[in-house]
Amino acid sequence: MGKRDKKTDGGNDKLTRIAVVNHDRCKPKRCNHECKRSCPVVRMGKQCIEVTSEDKIAFFSEVLCIGCGICVKKCPFEAVNIINLPSNLDAQTTHRYSANSFKLHRLPTPRPGEVLGLVGTNGIGKSTALKILAGKEKPNLGRFADPPDWQEIISYFRGNELQNYFRKVVEDDLRCLMKPQYVETIPKAAKGIVKDILERRNEVGNMDFMVEKFDLKKVLMRDVKALSGGELQRFACCMCCMRDSDVFMFDEPSSYLDVKQRMSAARTIRTLLKHDKYILVVEHDLSVLDYLSDFICVLYGTPGAYGVVTMPFGVREGINIFLDGFVPTENLRFREQVLTFKVSETAEKEDEHIKRDARYQYPNMIKDYGPFKLEVEQGDFTDSEIVVMLGENGTGKTTFIKMLAGITKPTTSIEELPRLNVSYKPQEISPKFQGTVRQMLHEKIRNAYVYPQFVTDVIKPLQIEKLYDQQVQNLSGGEIQRVAICLCLGKPADVYLIDEPSAHLDSEQRLHAAKVIKRYILHAKKTAFVVEHDFIMGTYLADRVVVFEGEPSVSTKACTPQTLLSGMNKFLESLEITFRRDPTNFRPRVNKMESLKDVEQKRTGCYFFLDD
Repeated sequence: MGKRDKKTDGGNDKLTRIAVVNHDRCKPKRCNHECKRSCPVVRMGKQCIEVTSEDKIAFFSEVLCIGCGICVKKCPFEAVNIINLPSNLDAQTTHRYSANSFKLHRLPTPRPGEVLGLVGTNGIGKSTALKILAGKEKPNLGRFADPPDWQEIISYFRGNELQNYFRKVVEDDLRCLMKPQYVETIPKAAKGIVKDILERRNEVGNMDFMVEKFDLKKVLMRDVKALSGGELQRFACCMCCMRDSDVFMFDEPSSYLDVKQRMSAARTIRTLLKHDKYILVVEHDLSVLDYLSDFICVLYGTPGAYGVVTMPFGVREGINIFLDGFVPTENLRFREQVLTFKVSETAEKEDEHIKRDARYQYPNMIKDYGPFKLEVEQGDFTDSEIVVMLGENGTGKTTFIKMLAGITKPTTSIEELPRLNVSYKPQEISPKFQGTVRQMLHEKIRNAYVYPQFVTDVIKPLQIEKLYDQQVQNLSGGEIQRVAICLCLGKPADVYLIDEPSAHLDSEQRLHAAKVIKRYILHAKKTAFVVEHDFIMGTYLADRVVVFEGEPSVSTKACTPQTLLSGMNKFLESLEITFRRDPTNFRPRVNKMESLKDVEQKRTGCYFFLDD
């Protein structure tokens, strides 16, 4: 399995094949071994596919495989993937876990004194690359049966900056720290009071500074297991920034954080930069990645099958390459469609008002919880419109949504809320359904999920069909999120209330989800209220915005809906952040603090530009 025979397709392009078998889907005891029965190579008497009912999964010989793809089509569980790769990648294999499993080609090259950002879809190898660079996973150069020793690995990277890097790792000259991707697991590892844990980890004596920057003063005396997702994220980042380390790795540091906290975290991480320190960041919020990074490595390939790391690019060029789906240095297209962020036409001018008559209104409302009070200004909304809610965590966005949904009653209200059918996707999703995704869709949205238009507009773009036969309880966070969006849109309603649809989704899935929501709301002539902290996704979705002002968790106000430009300007002014728009694909880009563009836009009061 360590060697690959190189076959010729079409004359000149030499290809090598990889066969990937999904461990969760391959079920030899429940099928008739269609892959083996249909394989032309097996019929010729060669052992290209070996499978018996006693095996846990099928075994594919990549040397004998001719790449016909018949087994892929015949497998009833869609467990097989046969991929042709250019042969030059075969010589650049960095790591492979086992036969017929994920394969990583090349590695990101960290540089001292600079922040290297990694961008790519989920399952493409970003976390694997970080583990290898942190010394937690030894790269086997594709030889999982006969792994090389460190001397051979260092020789393999000869002439590359990684040679010196790995030599330092082997000699224990580099101390690596990684902020984990899933902060929900932290309470299992770190038990006790927040302040006590931080004091024990305060190796460089900057605890007070970091506690202030990550806004942890209010939770210092709390037990770690009582922290919310956002508080755990800030706690994890704070712990990393207080350690004396040579390599800092942050895996998705913006999850659960609002826009203000994301920018604050990004600025604080950059304060760690020194001439001999390495910083690597995996991030799906492209505006945060743009602000944080000095260089970008793009990862492309097939999720769960193989991943390829590009050379480092400049920040703007790297993110635009990812969105274009084309790597010019390799003359390679890895995605058919180009991702763009063109804003809706209704929002392109500040003085352009909503031309449609407002069909629905909600009154002035107050919700008083005792320690927290939310005041809602009267507003209106209409069909085919998306209203995005902007504000920090704890300002009452979810409370407002629940009042519109009728889940929470306002303390005082001048008039009754309009009686509307609502469909609500909550912020926290904890599925209790016992069964497959197909069974849940059949039970919850029986009519919608078989309707051809819904399949085209929602099911296929969100790639729900691939999840049909999976148990709901076994889905990952991103898969649950996509199914939850599908369930929300599949329920007949006048108003769709969607709380943080980007959570757990990668950059590409976020834009697909945004397009699905926008297209569905427009075609169905419905209204959507969306809470979103990913600035790029929020900008893409919004026809109008509701800005939340005030002191979080104490007293806040939800302003009446405003046009995109005036609302964004008001919100960004409170955060002291300015955005410009990339002329190539229209994505909003954060200006570096105190940069020429930042100072100029603040002076003119234009915190958000729709045109560059």
